[in-house]
Amino acid sequence: MKDNIKTIAFDADDTLWVNEPYYQEAEKQFCILLENYLPQHSVSQELFKTEMKNLHLYGYGVKGFVLCMVETASRISNRTVSLELIDKIIDLGQELLQKPIELLQGVSETLEQLKGRYRLIVATKGDLLDQERKLKNSGLESYFHHIEIMSDKKVSDYQKLLKHLDCKPENFLMLGNSIKSDILPVLELGGYCGYIPYHVTWTHEQHEYNLENDNFLELKSIDSILNHL
Repeated sequence: MKDNIKTIAFDADDTLWVNEPYYQEAEKQFCILLENYLPQHSVSQELFKTEMKNLHLYGYGVKGFVLCMVETASRISNRTVSLELIDKIIDLGQELLQKPIELLQGVSETLEQLKGRYRLIVATKGDLLDQERKLKNSGLESYFHHIEIMSDKKVSDYQKLLKHLDCKPENFLMLGNSIKSDILPVLELGGYCGYIPYHVTWTHEQHEYNLENDNFLELKSIDSILNHL
């Protein structure tokens, strides 16, 4: 791997900075708002059903999350939910969009070590405006040669990215916290992957794995990649 890698791609949310804990806190507040209709754990289950139903329409990100909360509130209340409660749901979404950027430990130091030695890019899912805002506010933008905000992270999406970068899979390393989105598609293409587990993962991204692949690394933290390059 040391001799092959030329381009290193980083997932953003929960790889470079904190994200999922903010969503989980918003979901918790949403479930409290709706507990007069269903127990909180049931509200959470209904919200997840709505998110999965609409994922192909809305994609990933805060805006789709808010629309799914509104739809779920309407459904489980049998269309009786108040406008006041809808306003509170919108407030939850706007709070998410204004959360401060909290870099994960070792991120800045790792990027500083890799800068100039490799072509560094961001390859992340999510809402375009929100991800651009987070990247700008993170102070990390100058490290990256290219920013790719992807509608999804399937094999075909990575193929398009590699073609755009004029990069062969064997020269590509993807670092991220999702086996499903950051690891499996890249391994299928013949690229290299570094899995950096995060203590909180969205249910949709959870994936049982037992990978035996020479191109796969499981890292304790983002700076651990420096021991392999």
